[in-house]
Amino acid sequence: MGAISSTVRGSVTDSSNNQMSDLLPSCANPAIIEAGCDEAGRGCLAGPVCAAAVILPPDFSHQWLNDSKKLTEKRREQLRPIIEREALAWAVAFVSNEEIDRINILNASILAMHRALDMLTLRPEAVIVDGNRFKPYGSIPHTTYIKGDGRFGNIAAASILAKTHRDQLMTELHAQYPQYDWNINKGYPTAAHRRAITEYGLSPYHRLSFRLVPEPTLF
Repeated sequence: MGAISSTVRGSVTDSSNNQMSDLLPSCANPAIIEAGCDEAGRGCLAGPVCAAAVILPPDFSHQWLNDSKKLTEKRREQLRPIIEREALAWAVAFVSNEEIDRINILNASILAMHRALDMLTLRPEAVIVDGNRFKPYGSIPHTTYIKGDGRFGNIAAASILAKTHRDQLMTELHAQYPQYDWNINKGYPTAAHRRAITEYGLSPYHRLSFRLVPEPTLF
């Protein structure tokens, strides 16, 4: 029997209307061992895409836990050791820029999630994923959730680990290639990053399948 999959869309209500005191449930189904997955760095011009898989205790909650994009860098860094300490299992995996160029960013993002799941020390009975695209992971059922990183603690935790581990790597790579300011932009397509590409050329970590600089205009 093949894996079961489904997609659940998030609420159309603006999240800013929610009270900040609301705590995310640790997972979608606390009766089973459920892993949450998310990725970071999908839209970057340089560096790998990173994904994390996290299994939280069913009763885990934290007042700060939320979608990593809604948190400050300081708050993400404060949450990282808490998640890594309290999770029943967690793992982070990377897919390089060369692999991204070879298989495209969507497939690379899913591959990174599969690699993170491979590394878990506890085998999940189900997987929930932020977004609406995923490929079956063996025979384990999965569900994709639009804006899932703002709905379930395990996906939010995965988003935080993926983001902080990737940011750490890009800061380390900045030491080799300081002209691109990866310690600041983390490889994302900022105007300053694009100008540096135009001025200094490409590094071995840039994604050649991406549009790295704007197309020239005729007028």
